[in-house]
Order: sequence, then structure tokens, then C-alpha cells
Amino acid sequence: FFARHQFGIPTSLNYTFDKSKVTMGDDPLTFIKKTISVLLLIFSLVVVHALIADKQTNLSDNIHPALAYVALWGALIWLSMVEGSQASMVGLPPVDRELYRESHPIAFKICERGHRGDNLDRYLMGRQFMVLALVFVINMSGAPIEDADVLNLPTPLANAFLKSGLAMILFTCMIGQLNTQVNASHCMLDYLNDHFATFTVWVAVGIEASGLLHASYLIQMIVAMCAGQTIESNEPPRDGLANVLYWGRVLFSCGCLGFAFAVTLAALFDGKTTMWDGIPEVVSIIFFFGLMSVVGMLEGMQIAFFAVAKMTEEERNYNNWAKWTNELLFDNGGRGLPGFMIGRQLCVVSCFFVIARVTTVSIEDGDDNVLGVGDGAQKFFETGLLGAVITTIVASIAWQLVASAFPLTMLGNPITYILLRICLFLEATGIASGAWVLADIHKKFAGFQKDEVYIGTAEERAAMGHGDKKVHGKEIGHLTGGGFVGNLLQDEDKAEAFTARRTKVLANISRLREQVKETESEEEKQIFEDCIALEVAHLTKINKQQKLSDKKVADEDEPEPIKDVEAGVEYA
Repeated sequence: FFARHQFGIPTSLNYTFDKSKVTMGDDPLTFIKKTISVLLLIFSLVVVHALIADKQTNLSDNIHPALAYVALWGALIWLSMVEGSQASMVGLPPVDRELYRESHPIAFKICERGHRGDNLDRYLMGRQFMVLALVFVINMSGAPIEDADVLNLPTPLANAFLKSGLAMILFTCMIGQLNTQVNASHCMLDYLNDHFATFTVWVAVGIEASGLLHASYLIQMIVAMCAGQTIESNEPPRDGLANVLYWGRVLFSCGCLGFAFAVTLAALFDGKTTMWDGIPEVVSIIFFFGLMSVVGMLEGMQIAFFAVAKMTEEERNYNNWAKWTNELLFDNGGRGLPGFMIGRQLCVVSCFFVIARVTTVSIEDGDDNVLGVGDGAQKFFETGLLGAVITTIVASIAWQLVASAFPLTMLGNPITYILLRICLFLEATGIASGAWVLADIHKKFAGFQKDEVYIGTAEERAAMGHGDKKVHGKEIGHLTGGGFVGNLLQDEDKAEAFTARRTKVLANISRLREQVKETESEEEKQIFEDCIALEVAHLTKINKQQKLSDKKVADEDEPEPIKDVEAGVEYA
């Protein structure tokens, strides 16, 4: 319609009316949050790049600032693809791939192999290590060294952005993680339809295939035994040779994990890490395990929250802590869950940077190497990869597996409630709101479109005979449970969601009709009448979607008919 092209009016969004034009905008508070967040991000960028130029980061000081710049931006860009491709890889399995074979051939090929058998779990395991390794590289490249001083910043400002690590947290979280997750969660096909995504996905699968993380499978088996459950697999049982290779990699991984712990703890006891000066060695070790527990809780909470979102309210509210947690998550239309995801990202990244500082081995000139190893091994220790291995297996994957088996236990304890409150507070401050601005710029530059443009909504796919399918009957022992963002609301909340959308459209129609009465020319009148036509068409679409959704729920709830074979009769 002319109105859409003339004024850029998307269907059913907040309109701000002015006599002769229609614009779309954020409410004042959101606009202020985004503005402040973008300014903080710009300041953080300036600070980080000034640190590198002045050789006040580990990599720029030990080697050269040019390498630090390349490593910083290379790791950051790759991290953005790792985070974005995860949303696509985890969100697309239920969708019939034939629907996008022609429109997105690269995404089709990635999903055809990446979703075959248990490859998705393998990808997610390798991807978890990639995130930690890339954050450690970013930390080496851009985090300030001890007593760094740049741009003659006042002491309070220097403490806030340098010593606390806020500059690096904002820089990494908004550019490398949140903005790509925002786009990829709605534009899964466009985001994955890229050879960079192909490379990223298969690097993650290759990391898992190396056996470095196979100790996680041992944890997976222990968790399933404790839960009294079996782990569903999409592959046939392993034969003799495959079993030998599998258990060989499990032993190799356990050995690597034990060695990583031995080196890291020895370095912590000897004060040979990049931990802040003045902190006693015992406190450093307690701090290390405490931080890993916090990261583990946040990783497990994500899995648990998505799991309980599929339960009834009575099942979820099994004790007071669970009830209070559920009220924060699912009241007010379920807005607490996406709010938690944003705040959680800030918390996890903050912990990752601190863990990187605590676990990265570093010795002063003249000091003995850790455990008396050679100089080559010492240089390897100083890369921080040992800390990444420990954090990936012990502080991330293990907790996710436990949460997949015991979601209600994870839900109903006071630590979960406290961490949820912290995450929601961080999200409410709007400190990371700049990620939405970056996501919008990225989306327009890349030409991303929502998946519904190519494959329709879930209801429309079902109506076409291409309904979504389940990946696992049970999520116990799998890492996919926290990724299916389509299950943010319970079925009983969907009616409220449709009602809210319908109310919004009707309000828009009412306001547009008021504008028609105030128009001064036939051209203006025609523009607003075209806008009304758009809204009426959208209202019709909402009504159809609700009918399809209600029919799907009714079909799922309807019991199987009882057949009397001899009489040839079916009973409902």
C-alpha cells in the first residue's frame, strides 16, 4: 500500500500520530535507556581501544597492539556468529526442511547434516567450549593489565570501567552476543544461510569429535541414573569399534580435565595467575569455585525455566520458592522469561571474564614454571585454554545436564530466586539496551527478514500439512531444552496473547478513524483509509491464527478413539 511505502508503517505497531504523518517509536523511557546504553558502549569501545594502543592489555604488551586488535575483533565477530547460529540451530529442528530447501540452500545443507542423529547435541557441546575460548581470547586482547591508566580518566570512572571490567562486559555482551541473538531468534533462516555459519557449526562439531569434552557424557550417564531415566537417542546403539573409540575419548577427556584442574589449582596456590594482587591464595580458590557455581546455576536455570514452562501451574508451584520464582517468570504474560535471558547473559559474561582472570596462568620474570614444566608448556598454560576446558565441562555442561533431569529441584530453591531477581534487575536497568539498536542496524544492513516471510507461522505450516515436530520426547540428558524460545508462554496464556494483539489492532483502527475525520485533503484521507485496511487485514489474520492454534490444542488433547475391530466401530 501507498501508506506503507510513503510512511514506512509496519502493521500493528505503536503509532505516534501527527496531523499529516505517522511514525513509529519507542516509549520515552525505552528511548532513554537505549540512548544511554549506546553512549556507554561507545565510551567502552574508546577505552578498550585506547588500552590496546597504550600496550596496557596482556596481548598488546607481550606481543604487539596490531595483533591485539586483530585478535579482539576476530574473536568478537566469530563469537557473534557462534551465538547467532546457536539460536538458529536449536530453533529450526521442529520445522520441515523442505519448506526452505530452495529459498535458503546453505541453511538447508547445514540443518540436513547438523540435525541428523544426535549431531545437534554434539554441536551444542562444542559450541559451549567455543564461547569460553573466544571470551578468553577477548579477555587477553582487551582487558586491562594491573594498574592500567588510560585517557586520564578520573579515579571513580577508571574503577567503574577498568577495574570492574564493565567496559569489556558491555563491549562483548552487546556486540558479540545479544544483538546477534535478537536477530537470529526471529530470522533463523537468513542468519544461518551463510558459509561463515557453515564453518562455525562444523568447527563446533569437530571440537566435540576430538574427545576433549567427552567427560560430559560420563556426567550425562550419571545424571540419567540418578533420575532413574534413560537418555533418548536418534541414533542406533554403537557397535564394538565405535564403543572402543567412544570410551577412549571419555578417558582422554577425564585425563585432560584432571590435568587442567591440577595446573590451575597449583597456579592458584602459588599465586601464579592473573588474579588481582593482594587477594590470599585460599580466597582465590574459594572465589574460583564460587564463580563456577554461579555460572552453573545460571546455565541450569535457563534449561529448567524452559522445561517448567511446559508444565501446569500446579506442577510448577510445588513449594514457596518455586511459586515465587514462577510468579516472576510467567506472570504479566510471561515477560519475566525473556527478561531473565537478557540479564542472565550479562551475569554469565561478567563471570566468564572474572574466571578468565582467576584461571589464566601468569608468572613473573625469574619465577619457576608451574609444576616445573618446560617453557613451551608454560606458554600453553598462559593461553587460558585450561580454564576454558574446566569452565565448559564443570561450570556449564554439567549443570545443564543436571537441570534437564531435575528442573523442579533447580526451580524451587532460594539461590535460583535470588539470581533471577539479579538478572531481572540488570535487564530493567537497560544497560544492555544498545544491543537492540545494533540488532536493528545489523538487520537492515544484512537484509534479514523474519522466518514467517519464508515458511509461515507454526499454525500456517500445520494448515499446509507441514506441522512442526518434536525433536526429543524427553529432554533429559540433552542440551537443547533451553533453546526452544517458542515455548515462552503456556497454552493457557496464548489466548491472552491473541487478545492483547487484537486489542492493540482495534485501538489502532479507532485512532486511525479519528485521524480520517481531521484530514484536510482527499490524499490524506486515502492514506489513513489504506492504513485502516491494513489493520483490518491483520485483525483477520490474528483471528485465523487463534482458530488454528485452538484446533491444534484440541487435537492434541483429544483422546485416541477405542476401536472395536470385530464390530467395525469406533468409540470416542
